[in-house]
Amino acid sequence: MRIIFFAGKGGVGKTSVAAATGMATSARGCRTLIMSLDVAHSLADIFDLERGLLDQHRGRPVKVRPNLWIQELDIQEEIDRNWGEIHRYLSGLLNTTGLNEVLAEELAVLPGMEEVSLLLYINRYTRERRFDALLLDCAPTGESLRFISIPTTLEWYMKKIFKLERTIVRCARPLAKRLTDVPLPGEEYFTAVERLFLRLEGVDRILSDPALTTVRLVTNPEKVVIKETQRAFMYFCLYRMSIDAVIMNRMLPSGIRDGFFSDWLYSQSRYAELARTYFHPVPVFPVNLFQGEILGPERLAALAAEIYGERDPLQRFYEEEPYRLIKEEGRYRLQLKLPFVVKESIDLSKVADELILRIGSYKRHILLPKPLVATSSVTARVDPPYLNILFGGDGS
Repeated sequence: MRIIFFAGKGGVGKTSVAAATGMATSARGCRTLIMSLDVAHSLADIFDLERGLLDQHRGRPVKVRPNLWIQELDIQEEIDRNWGEIHRYLSGLLNTTGLNEVLAEELAVLPGMEEVSLLLYINRYTRERRFDALLLDCAPTGESLRFISIPTTLEWYMKKIFKLERTIVRCARPLAKRLTDVPLPGEEYFTAVERLFLRLEGVDRILSDPALTTVRLVTNPEKVVIKETQRAFMYFCLYRMSIDAVIMNRMLPSGIRDGFFSDWLYSQSRYAELARTYFHPVPVFPVNLFQGEILGPERLAALAAEIYGERDPLQRFYEEEPYRLIKEEGRYRLQLKLPFVVKESIDLSKVADELILRIGSYKRHILLPKPLVATSSVTARVDPPYLNILFGGDGS
């Protein structure tokens, strides 16, 4: 099985590229599912399907071609399947604030519920081997990074907070009933959270296994878009996800001679060359701007031919570990591939068995193996494109 994330800035053509890839893999006989990770689903639109067809399936996979299915989640259905007791407690809590019951139920759909539901599907489909390829049409970059951070965040919460919170609430519940009408969560709530976490077990290994999962960044030859692609590249590496290609979408064909487009052609060629420099040795696939909309199976098949040519879309176009733990001369060195990072933007600290790495506005908790827990000195050294974190010694 292969899992491929198609990620990038909003509006660069991720849905078109994911759908085109699905057309190509299904034509090769691979059972392929394309899942939308974006709350604003548009997979049905790109395949030019009737919306009523999807509504009848209530967020389940819909077959659109031989060997090809698409899935757009319905959050209300997912609440019934996965969030019953948790959602009931949250809506009951909001109802005590004076909100009417209907509004309380709507507001109890918290950020992250849909993302966790998607992770449950990824875990389940990988275990069942129902599909040969799982293609994920991601939300814009920021939301995608939140999505891939959920397994690490949940693991940290369950290990550090959950048991303590459960014990405190169990002790405080009898007293709280006497003092306030605000309900504390019951044992059913905590059991539901625990059960949900157990169903997610192993999904972090799926996402970080380069033999199984890779990321393809979709971008356009424009300064702002490429800058965001650089940031996405760095953060996906930080979360141990392997990037095997960058797809440079909507390149103007070089044969255009119109003076109106001459500046665009020059600008695009310059940024395309910069992208090849930035992301090397990860391959960059240029894709020409199509004449007219990419809509329906025929146009998507043409786009797939433009992207991949005769190549197998499921092959790994580049393979390398996102980070390695190395022991040399009695010291450990954690090496992370983080292109574009500068030492001034790094904030590094160690608390008990965790390494806390902050780069810009993003923070990552890395649980350390036992040999590193007792280390008092932690320093960082930037050796482009790598960030080396040194345990027990001086960095420079």
